[in-house]
Amino acid sequence: MRCRRLLAAAAAALLPCGHAFAPATFTSAGSRVFSVRQHHQLVERALRLHQTQDSGDAGAVATAAPLPLGASETTIEPGATISDQWEMDVYSRPVVGKDGKKLWELLLCDSTGNFKHVERIPSNMVNSREVRKAVERIIEEAPLRPSTIRFFRNAMFNMINIALSEVDVTVRPCRTTYALYNWLEARERNVYPEMEGYTPTMTQGNFFDIRTPSRLPDALRGDKYAFVALPVSEFRKGGSIDDSNIGLGRLCPIDPEIPDDAMVQGLAVFTKRALPLATWLSGLEVAFMKADLKRRELVMECGISTQYLVARVTDDQRAEAQNFEAGKRSLGGLHFVAVQEDPDIDQVAGFWLLKEVTP
Repeated sequence: MRCRRLLAAAAAALLPCGHAFAPATFTSAGSRVFSVRQHHQLVERALRLHQTQDSGDAGAVATAAPLPLGASETTIEPGATISDQWEMDVYSRPVVGKDGKKLWELLLCDSTGNFKHVERIPSNMVNSREVRKAVERIIEEAPLRPSTIRFFRNAMFNMINIALSEVDVTVRPCRTTYALYNWLEARERNVYPEMEGYTPTMTQGNFFDIRTPSRLPDALRGDKYAFVALPVSEFRKGGSIDDSNIGLGRLCPIDPEIPDDAMVQGLAVFTKRALPLATWLSGLEVAFMKADLKRRELVMECGISTQYLVARVTDDQRAEAQNFEAGKRSLGGLHFVAVQEDPDIDQVAGFWLLKEVTP
């Protein structure tokens, strides 16, 4: 696989990992996709059941008129592919109604962003039972049932977790809900400011991170790691990296405006326990890697809020770590992690194209 040769060529130096990895506990399943064009009748049913905009604009929902309380809206991109990997959010928005109560919404979309559903929830009905009923109804009316639902919001963990516990899906609390992030950003830019009662001071700000990363468990160990880089073209059509050769990994979408010759920074981990390590990382839902230059730590962010200390950044590695972070910033947080036994083998055990996003 050319991916392996590219990584081997990109790795200028192999550096010892400072901590070990944990044992394998989970094996991820491949996602299925669904062609709307091949199942026109199901799409027509969804269109009849909801107020659906028949528009090719990916931001159709974001520019829609505000929904009345309790109303819902589904958008399906014509002729597009829908994934069974869904993303979900339930939270208040920066809008206050005439009754002085916040606007609450349930958002559901698939990982491609081609299927979107938005539903306004009365504030006195924001509870796990009502959310479960809404999710079950949406699933029944959707053209494809989800196999997995991911959600990122830690403040709503208990309610969402309880709501989905009786729904026949795999629930993944994590920060890799990229389609949902894009949709929320579009709504915060185009929808909420147009609503009566919009209060921009209610928009959440970033909080100072005072968490301390935990040591990785010692059952497995990454023997060496290297800061590496690959051109964006390798992740696009005709490139060497796609869903067929990334092992247990996952690829996030890439902004089409990023040029092909831009370099994506990454971290390659080499270990004889590559497959168990990749399996463990798959179960963790790796969010992103971060080189904390102040603390001189290489940190792995997982799930909703978990941090693991991968290694200490030495004086010799500081320049590479700075370049890693600078490269991430230049591409909006885009980077990757690769796990393989050795730079000279023919395949990776897991390859994750990630994006650091602050929800």
